[in-house]
Amino acid sequence: MSIVVKIGIGLLNVIYCFFKLCPVQNKITYISRQMNTTPDDFKRIEACIKKTHPEIKHVILTKMIPDSLTGKIGYCFHIFKQMYHIATSKVVILDTYCIPVSILHQKKDLVVIQIWHALGAFKKFGYSILDSEEGSSKKVAQMMHMHENYTYVLTSSNVTLPYFQEAFHQTKDKMKIYPLPRLDLLYDEEALNKIQYAFSSQYPRFKDNKKPVLIYAPTFRKGEQETLKAGIHALIDELCDDYLIILKKHPLTEFKINDDRVIEDDVYDSISLFPFADVIVTDYSASMYEASILHKPIYFYAFDYENYVKSRDFYVSYQSLVPGPISYDVKSLHHNLSHHTCDLSKVKSFSKEMIQPFKKSYTDDLCTFILETMKES
Repeated sequence: MSIVVKIGIGLLNVIYCFFKLCPVQNKITYISRQMNTTPDDFKRIEACIKKTHPEIKHVILTKMIPDSLTGKIGYCFHIFKQMYHIATSKVVILDTYCIPVSILHQKKDLVVIQIWHALGAFKKFGYSILDSEEGSSKKVAQMMHMHENYTYVLTSSNVTLPYFQEAFHQTKDKMKIYPLPRLDLLYDEEALNKIQYAFSSQYPRFKDNKKPVLIYAPTFRKGEQETLKAGIHALIDELCDDYLIILKKHPLTEFKINDDRVIEDDVYDSISLFPFADVIVTDYSASMYEASILHKPIYFYAFDYENYVKSRDFYVSYQSLVPGPISYDVKSLHHNLSHHTCDLSKVKSFSKEMIQPFKKSYTDDLCTFILETMKES
């Protein structure tokens, strides 16, 4: 198998030599296989740069790798499209691992910026979990040159920097602190009002609701879908009488709960809805970083902690890091919610420590950095 992969990479590099003969354009290419639609971070960077530098071309390539064989074959053709735009760009911005960026021999002056799709880090990922249940094998990572050819890797603060450095297997000089542009939404009152109006129109129950609003945002669990389902059902049964529950599953979670007692939304990002919550419940999700900026009560429902920590593990102790009460069963969660045990001063301190404040805005700060790298390339 490894010989086949090496031959395939060799052939792609031969083909890529012809793409590299094409002239480099004044262009930024954005690549994601995290979703099939354009991530908000990409949209914000593009719009910001267009305001001051309309001459720069932007190409956005977003496509998830399908599960089916025919879908995977189709994705191979998409890789050729990626190869052309990588070869002819000054800057490439990624929010996930990108196969052609890492396995191909890039031009020396190409700038590749990995912004990653999750804000902050406390669950181990990337190189930190090789050969574990939820990670890639070390052999595959080496064959596929996982996370190689990056010029810079972004992170949200000095605290999270060493975790990202380890996960991406990078030297410290390549690490830069720029929190994700989408955080600007939390400071945009006009945009939030539009989202609230649209959400209320789509879900009349939200508009007419008199209960406190609880957003439950559990993280993705690889191979543990039934366990997650059970945890969600238990939370709904226990709390639906006291709260209007909005269920925001991870985008990679494919199953539906289909319970009329909750609003199960798959349209809006969690960060778009957090401002309208009275309380936020999560587990091991990096969405807690986004939620902490709002200084709202955050509670942690870790019903499968023992099993989860065996398959994933954390960079630091889960119990010492999270800024809110941890409940290992739904009765304990209900008790903590009823008695308002979340200390908001801890949430505020967590936010200040984990997310570096912006100078102009999160988007403007990052775009200034990107434009500086284009001048240097």
